[in-house]
Amino acid sequence: MSPYIIAFGDSLTEGYGLPRHQSFASQLEALLRCDHPRPRVDNEGASGDTTQSALARLPRILSRLDNRPDLVIVELGANDLLRGIPLATTRRNLDAILMELGRCQLPVLLARMDAPAWLGGLGRDCTALYDTLGQAHGVPVAPFLPPGVLGHPRLTLPDRVHPNAEGYARIARAFLPAVQDALRAGRTRAA
Repeated sequence: MSPYIIAFGDSLTEGYGLPRHQSFASQLEALLRCDHPRPRVDNEGASGDTTQSALARLPRILSRLDNRPDLVIVELGANDLLRGIPLATTRRNLDAILMELGRCQLPVLLARMDAPAWLGGLGRDCTALYDTLGQAHGVPVAPFLPPGVLGHPRLTLPDRVHPNAEGYARIARAFLPAVQDALRAGRTRAA
């Protein structure tokens, strides 16, 4: 069976500054073809999305689903951190997103945004909130950005934040095992 996945997130999901076929969702879909004949990964990333704006657009995305996804990847929170949005607000919005996806009985993989070490305690608290939410909602959590991508001139656009095609290839390869595990777990639960 070919999986149908929704990648729901911000510019890191959308593939800011790149053609759609070089985005995280497209590169993940290409990798999944090794094991599945016709996987589908819908790119529901929106540049600039905070957890609040993503929460506001979630009902629109859910209302236009033509099939029940096998997995929803939730990749959000980086813009909240960059804009100085309080962690309590980020936590509340992510909690509401996970509750709505749970209410719809959709399997979720939560992408953890590991904050830079130079942020100290704030960074540790930001990173920890993903694991806390994953435990509270019973969803798997996996790091989204592999070490060495963020800020690397060969793997990012000139802004040193948004990945280029090679950066997304590394992200997709590193994230693939978590996606495969989540899909297997979802099939086990369904059986």
